[in-house]
Amino acid sequence: MKENIHPKNYRTVVMKDMGTGDYVITKSCAETKDTITIDGVEYPLVKMEISSFSHPYFTGKMKIVDTTGRVDKFRNKYAKFQK
Repeated sequence: MKENIHPKNYRTVVMKDMGTGDYVITKSCAETKDTITIDGVEYPLVKMEISSFSHPYFTGKMKIVDTTGRVDKFRNKYAKFQK
């Protein structure tokens, strides 16, 4: 491997989904200010708004989109920009 091209702060962190409260212990070089203690070990905490625990693609709780009338909805939404 080449020398001096990898980040120096690559370490074990906790990535926590703030919406669900679920977390994953992984390695990252993301900057953090907070810490969390899990099983007596203190880790840097990376707060996330969306992760695989809460994203609709992974949870299967997709929003149903009405396929009929989509063109009409688009035209109505952007009609004010037409001259």
